Order: sequence, then C-alpha cells, then structure tokens
Amino acid sequence: MTRDVYAESGSRDILAEMATTCDLLLTNAHVLTLDEQFTAFPSGAVAIDNGRILDVGDIAANYTARDTIDCRGRIVMPGLINAHTHAPMTLLRGLADDLRLDVWLLGYMMPVEREFVRPEFVALGTKLACAEMIRSGTTCFADMYYFEDSVAEASADAGMRALCGQTVLKFPSPDAASYEDSLALARRFIERWKGHPLIVPAPAPHAPYTCTVEILRACAEMAAEFDVPLHTHLSETTFEVDQSRQEHGMPVIPWVKKNRLFDARVLAAHCVHVDDGEIRALEAAGAGVAHNPTSNLKLGSGIAPAARMLELGVQVGIGTDGCASNNDLDMFEEMRLAALLAKGFSGNPTAIPAKQALAMSTRIGARALHIGDVTGSLEPGKRADLIVLELTQAHSWPPFERDPDAVYSRIVYSAKAGDVVDVMCDGKWLMRDRQLLTLDEGELHRAAADVARRIDRFLLQREQSVLQKLIAIGGATEQESFEVQAKARVASAETVHNALASDDITVIRGVHYHQYDTYFYFDAEQGRLRYREDEFLDDAGKVVNARARLTLTGPSREAAFGSVLLFRSRFLAPASHTPRFYREYFRPTREREVEKDRRRWLVAYRGVQFYVHLDRLLSPAVEGYFVEVKSRTWSRRDAQDKAAIIADLLQRLGANASETIEADYVDL
Repeated sequence: MTRDVYAESGSRDILAEMATTCDLLLTNAHVLTLDEQFTAFPSGAVAIDNGRILDVGDIAANYTARDTIDCRGRIVMPGLINAHTHAPMTLLRGLADDLRLDVWLLGYMMPVEREFVRPEFVALGTKLACAEMIRSGTTCFADMYYFEDSVAEASADAGMRALCGQTVLKFPSPDAASYEDSLALARRFIERWKGHPLIVPAPAPHAPYTCTVEILRACAEMAAEFDVPLHTHLSETTFEVDQSRQEHGMPVIPWVKKNRLFDARVLAAHCVHVDDGEIRALEAAGAGVAHNPTSNLKLGSGIAPAARMLELGVQVGIGTDGCASNNDLDMFEEMRLAALLAKGFSGNPTAIPAKQALAMSTRIGARALHIGDVTGSLEPGKRADLIVLELTQAHSWPPFERDPDAVYSRIVYSAKAGDVVDVMCDGKWLMRDRQLLTLDEGELHRAAADVARRIDRFLLQREQSVLQKLIAIGGATEQESFEVQAKARVASAETVHNALASDDITVIRGVHYHQYDTYFYFDAEQGRLRYREDEFLDDAGKVVNARARLTLTGPSREAAFGSVLLFRSRFLAPASHTPRFYREYFRPTREREVEKDRRRWLVAYRGVQFYVHLDRLLSPAVEGYFVEVKSRTWSRRDAQDKAAIIADLLQRLGANASETIEADYVDL
C-alpha cells in the first residue's frame, strides 16, 4: 500500500507530492494510522514537516529529510487522547479512597481544595500529570479545573495538547467568589488562549446539579460566541438523575437540552445513566462523550453504555477522570477496561473490539473533543501527535501476523504504559528513549511530596475535631451560644393548651412538627452530633414543608439553678445530605434514633420570651407528654434570672418544677 490510499484527500495529496524534503522521516515502522479505514503499513514511514504530517505509507524513498529515525520495526501510531481528567488532582491521588462519591467529593476533596488550591498548586499538579501522561503515551487531554490559566500554561510548557475547561459553579470556588466571577474568569481565559497552537480553551459548567439554568445557558452562549467546545459532567450517578426527575420532572439529558446547553459543542463526561432516547439526543446534538470506566467503577457510579452509544453514532472517547478518583492517568489501562466492561456488561464478547477501543482512545476521542480535524490519526494535514511502541516484552510476546488486526489486540489487551518509547506532540519530541525532555521529574516529585505532607497535617488536625469536620463541609455557624432550659412530664396535653390560652401567657406564634432525630456519638470531649429532620404539619396533620439541620453539642451541662439547667450550646449547620452521608463522613462510635411529635410555641411570660415544647415520644415509645421550656441566654446572671421564671412557667403549664428531667429524650 502507498500514499495512493489518500488520493481522495485532494489538496493534501498535492501537498505530499510537492514536499520532497521534510523535517523528519520516521522509517522502518509498523504504522497504524487509525484513520477511518484503519489503514496500516507493516513496514511504513511517516514524513513530518513544520509539526504537520506530510505523508504516511511506503513513502520513505520519496523524501529527503533533515533528520531520519529508523524505528526498527516498532509501532508508530497516534498519541492517545485522554477525553476527561482533572490534571491538578494528581496532588490528591490516594487522598480519600473507597468512599461514596458524595462523601469523597464534599467531605474531602472540596474542603482540601478550598484550603490548598492556588495557581502554584494547580501548575505543579498539572506538570506532574503531564509527566505521567507523556510516559504512558498520551499527547492530548481534556481538562476541567480551577485556575485553568495555570493548567494551560503548564500543559503548553510541557508540550502537550489540551482542551482546558475553566470551571464554573453556582457556589464559591477556589478561584471565584461567585458564579458571576466564574463566568467572567471563563471569558477572560477563553480570550487569552483562543487560537493557541496547543491549547483549546472552553467554559466548563461543572454539572447541572452544581449550576443554575442561567449558568448553563451563559456558558453555552459563551462557547458559541467564541466557537469553542463546552466541557461538563452529565448523568454520572443515579442520585443525580433521580434528583433531576424530582426537581425538573425529567432526566438530566432532556433537561439540559431544554435549557439550550446543546447550542454549544458539548463534551459530556460520564453519561453513565442514559437511555436510548437520551443517547439519540446526544448524537443529534453532536455532543461528544467521555467514558471513564475506572472512575465510575471506583466511585460506584455504574457502567456507561458505551457500546450502545457508539452503535447509535455518538462520538465516545475514553478518559481517566482525575487521579483522586482513578488513581492514575494510564490510558492503556483505561482502554483495556473499556473493552472488557462492554463485553461483561452486555454478555457479548464482540462488543467494543480492540480496534474500536483503540480508535476511542485516538481518532474518536479527538472527535469527542471536537478537534478531530487537528489530531487523533496519522493522516496528511494533521498535526504530528504520535507515539512509538516497542512490543517485545514478555507480556506482549509472541506476535501473530496471520490476522492483520492482531496488532490492535496486542496493544489493547497486552501492552503497558512502559512499552511507550518515544512521544511526539505537534512535531516536537516530548520523550525519547523513555527519557522526558520537557519536564524535570525529580523536582516534581520533591515538590509534590511537600504538598502531600502539608495536606496530611491539615487533615490530621481536622479529623481530630468533629467541629472542624462540620465546618469543613460548609454552613456551620461557628459562634457558641448558651441556653437555659427545663423539662418535665405533664398529665395531659390539655393542661398545656389551657395554660397557653390564659391571660398570663401571650402566644406569639406556634408550629406543629413531626421530628426525626439521629444522634451520632463520639468520645466525651467531642460531644455528639444530632441530625434532625422536621416535617411541618398543618391543622389536619398533613406535611406541608420539611427541613433538616445539624446540631453539634459540646459538653452538655454547664451549671444548674435549682431544677433549671444551663447548657453550653451548639454549633448549627444546614443538613443538605442524607444521614448515610454524615454517618460515613463523621464515623461516629455509635448512634441512636428518636421520633417524636412536637408542638412548639414562642411565648411571652412576665416580660420574657421563651420557647415552649409539648412533646410526645413515638420511638422509642414513652407514655404521656413532656413539656419543655427554654430560652437563649448570654450570661450567668441572665440565666439565673430566667431560671426562676422558667420554674414558675412550668408550674403554670401543669408540670411539677421539682420533678424536672435532666436527661435528653435520647437518654431516657
């Protein structure tokens, strides 16, 4: 076979005919072009000039090169394309493994990122990622992170091609105080890097559940305005899809379609939980998908229907995701797993054959990133992004030549990252004879080890304090307060209602709750954490609203004034996650649950405001009713004065002030 296979390319063929000289000629190579026809040249050559592929095939005799390299029968193929990662997260590799996605992300990754992620952190993490990717044959990757300017600079300095997505979120992030700041940052980033030979800038709205409709639309409009891709996460978990159904009445894909996200050229990471209709919507929108098999398995997110997406025409690349959830950037492992999962998931051993898996990691991956005209295959006119493989180690020996496609199986099922000998991107060598040329690995390792030590110190200090862990996930009120309170049994609810109706007590407002409390216990010094779900009930007992809160109580009792107790309170936080999340995040030594019916009134008595609770314990079931009176206070003298009034008020409500109950309900 010769370059005649490219005769249909017209001008490219003319370019090749005219180019009798070139910068570099790779000869005596087993060339895998990974073009549409999977054209291969068992003893071929590649001519390169000015960073561009001039010609491929049995063409060595046609060119005079300034530099000629004998590949000695090794495989020359396109560089691998990592379709989705978070490069700086190499510095978080192995930080918090074997956790659920929400605990991993919200309990560890985001708190550490808020504390440590700065431009210098991002630059170091990206350089470490580039070193790993170059060593494993990756020449191009799609990134999404904070301070993406630093990612782009580090990638370009390392000589790698990258689609760099500046993250946009609806809440504060390490590089933006608000989503308006995130959008402005994304715009400036795109303006700076648009047209760069190696970097393709993009807005990156993190995901529908972390963005507003306005953010998604603004990012899509920005991508269309600058004619750049848009990078996001879609349908990664069942929780995300179920939440979309509950909030919007439809799954994630139709919802983002309705909100014009697909007005942009989208690269969608994950797409684990999508049906045929959603897959067809992705294909119709021209969206690329990044399949991340290792990360999705490790975080328990599921297995994306990659084979079905390919069957229905979606451009599906393969990505590693970030090192914090993988834990490496090895595309050889990733494409092997992608092929095996498709077979095991479907029960069809022909699903995603080796050739297709390799194409997903090269040509199809480039199309998923919307840069298929630039890279992904060895064809005249494309940039010279290629790698050289030596498949002579025991794990890939012996070779079979009867089937010309056997070479793809050797690469996908047998080859390892260590088989990569040389790496070139944009016509420049990034690695020769397994030696990195653009990065100092030793210095990167020393700097990364120092960052790891600082993160360890931060987490060790935080893990010793339930309060610090509560603050780390956001929303905790960090000011202490005190409250004075007393609780006692009452003969009936009627006595309390009658007292509240008297002229001596003024009811300011009232509410009826059904309360579910889960108490998490720690050692004595840490106190205990209460997760409370309140269901608001109307006069007919129907649930009309709900809320959830966390309360961390330190050492309970400070002092007693007769039968009235002064309690050291409480650090409060909204509870936006499930009890399961807090159980796995805080890791209590034990837990207990209480369910009760509560009527709560704010009243004025003798010129002072108090809260009055009328409680009936449902689980564990306790006969009768309890009345509780409490008030916030700020000093011992104020607490002492209020204690006397509380004792009197208890008597008015039908309780015996001399028979108060000191224990909390959970301790009864």
